[in-house]
Amino acid sequence: MKQKIYQIDAFTTKLFGGNPAAVCILDEWLSNELMQKIAAENNLAETAFAVKKENHYELRWFTPEIEVDLCGHATLATSFVLYNYYGFKENTLRFISPRSGELLVQKNEVGLFTMDFPTDDLIAVSEQLDISKAIGKQPLETFKGKTDYMLIYETQKDIEAIQPNFHLLNKLDCRGVIVSSKGNEVDFVSRFFAPQCGIPEDPVTGSAHTTLAPYWSKKLGKLQLSAKQLSERGGELQCQHNGDRVKISGNAVCYLIGEIKL
Repeated sequence: MKQKIYQIDAFTTKLFGGNPAAVCILDEWLSNELMQKIAAENNLAETAFAVKKENHYELRWFTPEIEVDLCGHATLATSFVLYNYYGFKENTLRFISPRSGELLVQKNEVGLFTMDFPTDDLIAVSEQLDISKAIGKQPLETFKGKTDYMLIYETQKDIEAIQPNFHLLNKLDCRGVIVSSKGNEVDFVSRFFAPQCGIPEDPVTGSAHTTLAPYWSKKLGKLQLSAKQLSERGGELQCQHNGDRVKISGNAVCYLIGEIKL
């Protein structure tokens, strides 16, 4: 059996930028074990698997180690593949995720993809000393979302200078840790660490912006937000906070098309 596979750089307009994701459009679902093995073999932050149904695609995401509830950059990558290589022509692409429900994606005339995701549930908590110690710097504020912690700092320089202790981070009881501040040239900047999922530092994390956008929208008093993730590869996003939904926009480019021999 041969399975087509695509590797897409998401949240970027140029190769070797943004966050790479693998995409497999399946005729029917493979076993969980096999999909996890494919994701581990790809060794990318996420591999997305999609199966066409009558009026939508079912969509799931795997890191090299686990299946995750939501992944923005791999959803963008899957949308890019369906529009560019599977002949999808409609204005809105509808995904159904077993863990995150309905996810809508639109593509405009210049190739910008806009994802419509549910807003994260964000709760302010007292400083978590184990997290601060793992990150290496005390935050101004600490919040807990559904799967991640978010730590707020004063300046972009603070975010750029963070050098976490990944051994300590790996012991935390969460998917990952977001660190963020106001940006120098954009509304806010961030980084995301998730060694528990096999991702020490994620290049660009779409799902983290379901946490970041509501916070910065309220903090800055605006609904439209520009964002940048300060990883080595870097990534740029546009966000719009709409109450219980967040729209996250970005570009993508294709790096590789190949076949898996199963």
